[in-house]
Amino acid sequence: MADMPIKVVVAKPGLDGHDRGAKVVARSLRDAGMEVVYTGVFQSPESIVKTVLQEDAQVLGISSLSGAHMEYTEAVKDLLEQHGIDDLLVLVGGTIPDEDAVQLKQLGVAEVFGPGTPTAAIVEFIRANAPARTFS
Repeated sequence: MADMPIKVVVAKPGLDGHDRGAKVVARSLRDAGMEVVYTGVFQSPESIVKTVLQEDAQVLGISSLSGAHMEYTEAVKDLLEQHGIDDLLVLVGGTIPDEDAVQLKQLGVAEVFGPGTPTAAIVEFIRANAPARTFS
């Protein structure tokens, strides 16, 4: 059985049009051998979950600089639950206050990455925690 590359969706919810960080992370994950689908900016929770479903992703990275990270992450997590998706590694990155990072983890977010996080740390975290998928 051969291992498939880890499949990651990187999403920018809401009206947050600042996507340089998301693009840097997406490129770093691709360079590390992962298959990355970047949704582009201005995505709704519904469109993000639809992409996760269509792509059969193992990892979802939500990038937020707008301050609406709690609302969008809650909405995405609710939709994932409605669709029975419970084996998805959900990460959040951006300008997230420490107290919100604690709340996000209580919602089921695996890790929160703030500004200045080395991309190698994100790659390492995903490799260590993404649910395995194989094909024969």
